[in-house]
Amino acid sequence: MSREPSLGSDAPGPFGQIGLTYDDVLLLPGETDVIPSEVDTSTRLTREINLRIPLVSAAMDTVTEARMAIAMARQGGIGILHRNLSIEDQAHQVDIVKRSESGMITDPLTIGPDATLTELDELCGRYRVSGLPVVDSSQHLIGIITNRDLRFVRPDDFDRLSVRDVMTPQPLVTGPVGIEREEAAALLAKHKVEKLPLLDDDGRLAGLITVKDFVKSEQYPLSTKDSEGRLMVGAAVGFFGDAWDRVLALVEAGVDVLVVDTANGHARLMLDMVRRLKTDPATQHVQVIGGNIATREGAQALVDAGVDAVKVGVGPGSICTTRVVAGVGVPQVTAIYEASLAAKPAGVPVIGDGGLQYSGDIAKAL
Repeated sequence: MSREPSLGSDAPGPFGQIGLTYDDVLLLPGETDVIPSEVDTSTRLTREINLRIPLVSAAMDTVTEARMAIAMARQGGIGILHRNLSIEDQAHQVDIVKRSESGMITDPLTIGPDATLTELDELCGRYRVSGLPVVDSSQHLIGIITNRDLRFVRPDDFDRLSVRDVMTPQPLVTGPVGIEREEAAALLAKHKVEKLPLLDDDGRLAGLITVKDFVKSEQYPLSTKDSEGRLMVGAAVGFFGDAWDRVLALVEAGVDVLVVDTANGHARLMLDMVRRLKTDPATQHVQVIGGNIATREGAQALVDAGVDAVKVGVGPGSICTTRVVAGVGVPQVTAIYEASLAAKPAGVPVIGDGGLQYSGDIAKAL
């Protein structure tokens, strides 16, 4: 005799378990000696990525692109770039986030001396930077150009003038590769400059430190950063068509976590993609989140496939139509609990996606 379907627990029959959503439950108050200002909200996004606040911005085209991802990471969360973009555009969004601030920029943007000021202006605007090192064809530093150099140049002359005409040429204030943070800060302060190019023994540009990064570190002490001091960012991918090409482009751009994202994450092609991501030499170093699922069995399938976090939620979102169109879903409190039964023993974090209307719902989900 076949077993009746359930949410993945041992409850008998299709109606043997009550499904609960956020409005159905409240947390019981209790005695505490915790001071609100001393509360630690840090958590794990994945097996290896820690956040200072337990919040992730959704991979929706009305929510998360580079600006939102930068803002989320600065506050201690993380943003997941949506995939309703061309492969090139999504990878470019990753690049913008990774270049937005850094302890030391190991692959700085540069410009050649013969580029026009119009080209310079376009490049600075695209990456939201105030200036660039100027290098020759062999990457030797020959100057630097910043907003200060352009202050007295008329916009009408941008097409006519080249970078060489207005840049500040060598000799410049520079530092060696491997310079300590404190020493770099002292050089910037002593010479009242905002950018410190780092040169190798042959005079080639090997890195860049900016005063902006010191300011941002002080302004946003909870920022979510990688081992190189860059803001962390995630990106959503699918599992068919050009999905693998998208994955490789995102990894090359420096993405920190990939979210294999679909309405029903308990699908064979989805699980195959997760396994490939976690075993392919080109991608196995990147953290992988799988979803969305809403049952214990779905979570277990993702855990067995190798995900670093499970994303939970089928239809709870205010604009999600899955439950209305397909008649499929699980109330979110029950879905999160069921998923945790599979994920927690494996040390895999659970992400509750959707259904939050009030701040108290975050506490209930946690």
